[in-house]
Amino acid sequence: MKLYTYFRSSAAYRVRIALNLKNIPHELVGVNLLKSEQQGEAYTKKNPQGLLPALETEQGVLAQSLAILEWLEETHTDTPLLPNDPWQKAQVRNFCYAIACDIHPIDNLRVLKYLSQELNVDDEQKNTWYRHWVIEGFKKLEAMLGDSPFCFGDKPTLADVCLVPQVFNALRFKVDMTPFPKIAAIYQRCNEMAAFSDAAPENQPDAQ
Repeated sequence: MKLYTYFRSSAAYRVRIALNLKNIPHELVGVNLLKSEQQGEAYTKKNPQGLLPALETEQGVLAQSLAILEWLEETHTDTPLLPNDPWQKAQVRNFCYAIACDIHPIDNLRVLKYLSQELNVDDEQKNTWYRHWVIEGFKKLEAMLGDSPFCFGDKPTLADVCLVPQVFNALRFKVDMTPFPKIAAIYQRCNEMAAFSDAAPENQPDAQ
């Protein structure tokens, strides 16, 4: 498998973690978002959406990180990242969607570029926008968590796979994590595992 990735892409980061947790051999192919390589002809021939990540498999190319995570879950079952119980599985997906649908899209690079380049928002205002929506989202996530070591239970699930990249970006934009002790503790615990730390942006071949 080839994963088309950018070291600071939250969505690609999710897939890197899952591939590591499941011990799936793969090759990382860097696509530089800052240089808009994801919009170039070479990449859009593989992924017409022009977004990261994309996973190239023997069956073809699959895009959208949550679709990739679900496919990996269904095809590589030795290390499950979803519970067996349907209700618990739905709870994990609920948490994932709260990140991938409600927090990430309004804070991703495309939106931040539009704020800067089209609306002439300065860096301080742009960062205020980012922190506001992360904090609002984290308030909800914190309330959804119990007292287990990971998001849902005693081992990582797709919820943790989605949470860790979002916290990384929150810290990068200097979000105060003090009001979110459960999220912060899970983030630290996950990063003590090689599957998470090896997937971290600073440990990627294309890290800048």
